[in-house]
Amino acid sequence: MVKNVIVVGGSYVGRATAQELAKVVPASHRPRFAVVPGHEHKAFVPYTGIFSSVPRSASHAVIQARVLSLQPHELKLDREWEGSNQVPFDYLTVATGTLLSQPAAMKKDDKQSSVSYLKQHQNDVERAKSILIVGGGAVGVQMATDLKEYYPDKNITVVHSRVHLMPQYHHKFHELVKKRFDELGVRLITGARVKIPPGGFSDNGSPFDVELTNGQKVSTDFVILATGQSPNNTLVRDLDPDLPNAVINPDNGYIRVRPTLQFLDVKYPHLFAVGDIADTGAHKAARPGVAQAAVVAKNIQALLEGREAEEKYIPGAAGIHLSLGMKQNVIFRNPNKAEGETEPTVMPQIEESGQEDMGVEGFWKRLGVEVNNPQQYHL
Repeated sequence: MVKNVIVVGGSYVGRATAQELAKVVPASHRPRFAVVPGHEHKAFVPYTGIFSSVPRSASHAVIQARVLSLQPHELKLDREWEGSNQVPFDYLTVATGTLLSQPAAMKKDDKQSSVSYLKQHQNDVERAKSILIVGGGAVGVQMATDLKEYYPDKNITVVHSRVHLMPQYHHKFHELVKKRFDELGVRLITGARVKIPPGGFSDNGSPFDVELTNGQKVSTDFVILATGQSPNNTLVRDLDPDLPNAVINPDNGYIRVRPTLQFLDVKYPHLFAVGDIADTGAHKAARPGVAQAAVVAKNIQALLEGREAEEKYIPGAAGIHLSLGMKQNVIFRNPNKAEGETEPTVMPQIEESGQEDMGVEGFWKRLGVEVNNPQQYHL
């Protein structure tokens, strides 16, 4: 009887985990699984080729469904799959990540509705003469620089609650981003929060005032929320109702894990967590998530072979690859104190081509989807 090794979550790290597992599990088990117009249809990549490069690709599957509940050895789905909405498993990895505000996240699950939303958002952006971005994290910074470079005549303002942008990085990162803001003409207000009205902000294109917690008022035509991430932990919240804090860290909402990325709770040695949802101490980004995927695959392989899970994930110095407009980007890494470093690594890059879609076609190819006709991006 074929047994299941499941990955819940199909974003960047979930996909990487599924692919890593598909390379190592035996045949008896199977893994499961907003600024620039004109490219929104490319943001939704089909997963038809996700297992095309791994052994026994036909024995693996992607289940398009929402998980309603998680029990120690069974998932309940919102729809039937292979004749049942319940899927048993031997091992499971949670890769549900974090929840973001629109336009970074979609409310609907289907491509057509999401493309329609992005087009409407693009129209709102194009119509507005001034735009206020709430939040100075990676999403807010990228959006502000893209907007100002693509629409140089618009007034772009970023409001950030802390004194420094992205304080998890060395202070020179804030200085680097602030310099880029000044070059483009992006206004930055730090140390203040935006007061969000109960009914949300107006989107009819007329100017209105946005009130800040420091008493300041900023006039704008359109507000974009780029506030922080919240853990997508609903799936595991009721796993152990008597001891919920055994699974979820109450201080931050992330899943408690061991260095092996198994759940910290000893009752669940067959449950793992990777990426943004895992409380590893690492910064929330794709690179550490992919490294965690490799650790999980080795440990599940060991357990399948009757060995102990001994591979450990050790967080490294926080780093980021961030776009700063249509043509500029930077690779920034904090000093690695373990190696005696005192200064960050900074690698600014300029791409003269300035691809409006950031080369997303290459990502389709990495997911195993060959595109022979541009019309395929619309399917």
